[in-house]
Amino acid sequence: MKPLTEREIRAAFVNCTKGEAKRLSVPRDLGDRPWEDLDYLGWRDPLAPGRAYLVAELDGRPRALALRCPGLSARTARRSMCSVCVTTRTGGVSLMVAPKAGKAGRQGDSVGIYLCGDLACSLYVRGRQDPGPGARLHETLTTEEKILRTVANLSAFVAKVTA
Repeated sequence: MKPLTEREIRAAFVNCTKGEAKRLSVPRDLGDRPWEDLDYLGWRDPLAPGRAYLVAELDGRPRALALRCPGLSARTARRSMCSVCVTTRTGGVSLMVAPKAGKAGRQGDSVGIYLCGDLACSLYVRGRQDPGPGARLHETLTTEEKILRTVANLSAFVAKVTA
């Protein structure tokens, strides 16, 4: 993923108002992120524990989504699988819900997906971060094929939100 600025991130939101995008918390460490290892930039809002955000590059331009999610303390010890990176974790996967873009979202329509609670799917797929014991299923796919699957799964989710 190419590095993004705060201004580019705020302008990329498709499922919230410009005012909401202007007020949300953007990470201050954008310059320190491992951009070459990211398929998407994801973060949880430190000021609002029930909010998370992700930015993915689709069709050559960034698309950002505002997500609702359970707070970090709401995690259970249930083993779940991330729908994006296919990592299984005990207590580390959360159902995140994105309001749909446009009129449908204003009427309350939303789309949900199970995601790694720390939004570090890209790092798990590449082996740059350890998801814990037994979290990666043995697969015959290469790392590149896993990355392509992760991007395809994320793109499908973004397409559902923007449809």
